[in-house]
Amino acid sequence: MTVPGLVLFDVDGTLVDSQAHIVAAFSAMYAAGGRPACDRSEMLSVVGLSLPVAIATLEPDLEAAELEDWAQAYRGAFVSIRAGDLASPLYPGAREALESFAATPHISLGIATGKSRRGLRHVFAAHDVGHFFTTTQTADEHPSKPHPSMIEAALAEAGAEPHRAVIVGDTVFDIEMGRAAGVATIGVAWGYHAPELLAGAGADAVITEFGALGGAIREVSEVFR
Repeated sequence: MTVPGLVLFDVDGTLVDSQAHIVAAFSAMYAAGGRPACDRSEMLSVVGLSLPVAIATLEPDLEAAELEDWAQAYRGAFVSIRAGDLASPLYPGAREALESFAATPHISLGIATGKSRRGLRHVFAAHDVGHFFTTTQTADEHPSKPHPSMIEAALAEAGAEPHRAVIVGDTVFDIEMGRAAGVATIGVAWGYHAPELLAGAGADAVITEFGALGGAIREVSEVFR
């Protein structure tokens, strides 16, 4: 029996350019919390972490009850902003890459995201891409990245081995998660962490366009073998 290869994708900053919505939601959260908002770069630096961990990273002095209030403020703002605006766009080449990999024999696709299950469903509905994925792992079911739980669950669900899997992401958290799970790691240069940070975290490759992804996967992993 052929063992499938597994290509896992982060969502925000990797497949979807959601930074405008994220920054607006963080700004609204700070306003609700009565504090000056941090810099845009700081907001984007925590994208990929589960929401409570992201907020605690930005504001480490918040008490547990305050942290939950801030998280609820962020969620409410994000839903409101999303409802009144166009969906965050897919990055150029994302759909074509998904279509190509999904049509490749013995390859499964998956998601490992810091988004909630509800947020991921919205992305799937907005862009009609949910049918591409065999396994989807979200922050609702797992510890925050860079814990390897998401990848371990995805491997089990897809029936794949670590040496035939790769995680594609835009943050150090994705790279560290992949390394902890023993899978190959590919960073994307168009997301929220700088390419040099991804390389410094140990990414096996960093690409600048989706068209380079297939070649990078072949170079650093056994996904297609």
